[in-house]
Amino acid sequence: MKRIVILLVAVVVLGACNHHQEKTQWDYMGAFDMYYSKAYESYSPNKYLPGGMTLQKAPEGTVARGKKPYPFKNKLADRKKAGEVLKNPMQPTKANLAKGKEMYERFCAICHGKDGKGMATADNNTLYKKKLYPIPPANLATETVKNYPDGEIFHVITMGSAIMGAHGSQIKPDDRWRIVLYIKNGFKVN
Repeated sequence: MKRIVILLVAVVVLGACNHHQEKTQWDYMGAFDMYYSKAYESYSPNKYLPGGMTLQKAPEGTVARGKKPYPFKNKLADRKKAGEVLKNPMQPTKANLAKGKEMYERFCAICHGKDGKGMATADNNTLYKKKLYPIPPANLATETVKNYPDGEIFHVITMGSAIMGAHGSQIKPDDRWRIVLYIKNGFKVN
């Protein structure tokens, strides 16, 4: 009897061995969901999750890895506080000013003009000059703007101001600081 049991076990074990690499042999755990788990596409229905969708909204207060939430709101008091608290970590090197110019021309010049003068600009490629935007943009080439603390300009780029939309989600923080350098340097790379 003992020999029959050993022989049966040997037959089962050897029968489960894979002699041909192209195909699998017997599947002992196939009845369990973990062996063949069903994959769901992000936007596919899913009866097991709330709302019936696979892709779930991130829990409130979730912060992406390596990111810090911006501590200020889009209010004048917070703008002034940002001017007091936030300090520009970028030095006005030629490389930083060149990158600031590149970012300014990509994101800001369409409204404020390449020279930063807003509606007073000679640049005819602004949205206001083309009559695609009804309200004239601010003149950034004034002494008033140059005298703003760096943190205040950074805050305006991040959160927007008056009619200007927020650009915090479009421009990385380091590039926003470089734009501040470029504006404060009189729109010059030197």
